[in-house]
Amino acid sequence: MAHLADDVAAIAAEASAYALGLWRTDFKRWEKAPGNPVCEVDLAVNNMLRERLSALLPDAGWLSEETADDAVRLNHRRVWVVDPIDGTRDYIRDRDGWAVSIALVDGEQPVIGVLDAPVRKEVWRAEAGKGATLNGRPITHSGRKTFTGSRTPTDTLPTVDVDLVAVAKPNSIALRIAMVAAGEADLLATIRWGHEWDVAAAVLIAREAGCEVTDALGRKLRFNTPRAEAFGVLAVAPAIQLAALARLHDRAVEALGKPR
Repeated sequence: MAHLADDVAAIAAEASAYALGLWRTDFKRWEKAPGNPVCEVDLAVNNMLRERLSALLPDAGWLSEETADDAVRLNHRRVWVVDPIDGTRDYIRDRDGWAVSIALVDGEQPVIGVLDAPVRKEVWRAEAGKGATLNGRPITHSGRKTFTGSRTPTDTLPTVDVDLVAVAKPNSIALRIAMVAAGEADLLATIRWGHEWDVAAAVLIAREAGCEVTDALGRKLRFNTPRAEAFGVLAVAPAIQLAALARLHDRAVEALGKPR
């Protein structure tokens, strides 16, 4: 598995170098839906990753933000779950908060995860049962024990959360989860439906760094599901997990009950 993880990291590095070479150039960009940007680099990186990763594991299925979903992936025990550029909005706006995200899922759980953020010069890696690293150095969560004062990557804090501390937020949710894994933040929470490709690699990195990671209601996250979605994500230092879930609960229940 270690050799396979090295190969995945090398492919991620190739893809991120390609994307970096086109960053801040005059590439085509548009919206798939209002507020959901995409660019031609997303598609080119997606094609590169699919070719390289499929050659690496021909028996693995495929799930990616930039590929039309095919239910045949559900017949595969192992599936690549990929976001070619997580944080496209930052990529388009010449900001550094984007990364190539690759996860290998085996039996509904990620077993290899790589995030390659070339502008930030950050490479995050994890293998199931072997810990997580940032640029080759082992990482772990902050160890925070008090919920009040916890750092969370966000632009603004709602009034109900003014006892928390906002820290710089990359557009990539994968990088925000990775910040918790490295102790650069204490918690990351979302309370909306999200796609598996956004978080699969980062979830493994956070788990292997000792974080507690669940959906917004505290349930275990699973991958390669029929809808390829989960209701929110909470990545948190273990000692403050219960307080974080209690803080989120009413908002999560309300959001879950709203029409999608």
